[in-house]
Amino acid sequence: MNTPRTIIEDEAIAWVIRQRDPGFADWESFMLWLEEDPMHAQTYDEMALADQDMILPVAPRPLAPPARRAPSRRMAMGWGAVAASLVAVAGYSVLIPAATTYAVETPAGGRESVTLADGSRIDLNGATRVMLDRENPRFAQLDRGEALFTVIHDESRPFIVKTGGATLTDAGTAFNVVRTDDVTEVAVSEGVVIYGKGAEKVTLPVGHSLRAVDGRRAEAGRTDAGAVAAWRDGRLIYSDAAFATVAGDLSRNLGVPVSAAAGVGDRRFSGVILLEGGADRAVPRAGAVLGVSARREGSGWVLIAGSDAER
Repeated sequence: MNTPRTIIEDEAIAWVIRQRDPGFADWESFMLWLEEDPMHAQTYDEMALADQDMILPVAPRPLAPPARRAPSRRMAMGWGAVAASLVAVAGYSVLIPAATTYAVETPAGGRESVTLADGSRIDLNGATRVMLDRENPRFAQLDRGEALFTVIHDESRPFIVKTGGATLTDAGTAFNVVRTDDVTEVAVSEGVVIYGKGAEKVTLPVGHSLRAVDGRRAEAGRTDAGAVAAWRDGRLIYSDAAFATVAGDLSRNLGVPVSAAAGVGDRRFSGVILLEGGADRAVPRAGAVLGVSARREGSGWVLIAGSDAER
């Protein structure tokens, strides 16, 4: 017999409340609960959405909500009762002070390394923004850009990275994440990472990668583990990447706008591009490797076809 909807709602509310605690660590049980029934993930998202509508701040959620809808009368009444009961317990507050979160940002062409309280390290590439929590060193949110996460593994407290409405759960030690516009890319160089979004769940062992476009199913593939985050060593390594992707990576790493002209951006490239020498040397060199020309336009560069360069 299926579990009554009311019971699932109560369980979902309890999970959202528990995840307010920066020390929450029972991610394995939570994932098992989600997998028991497709209704669990859907109802969890609805309860988290109702929480936002009630203007009660919550800790970063492991799953992104679906299209917004107004909470039902039972959601509002049930949520208020549960929250009120927790507030009354021995001074425990369900509100997380906004001051516990902070942003780390890098400009295009800049880099920064952050070591967290648990010993984990985040290396930020250029044009990157990461949100962190002073009270929870096992959480990070990548808003945009590229970052390498080198994690001190703790089975009792998985490291969580949220980006693009998805949750990446560390079950290993090192993985690179890129968030650009509506695309999330993950590559694992050590250990295992679990990608989760809604009811979708993908396990990525070492040497595997994933590309997820918002609104579509994620696509998993293989990658060279030794090439993950090669940007830290001044190299960009590709396997069948679009020229538009290469241009974006050049912009992030060199600190100048680089774009691909119409008819060029969809071409594919496999190989290595060196970043040394600054933009004035690296961009024309990249153009030569790609088989196109690099033309200066204002403060940036455009990758164009050879015949267009002569006009």
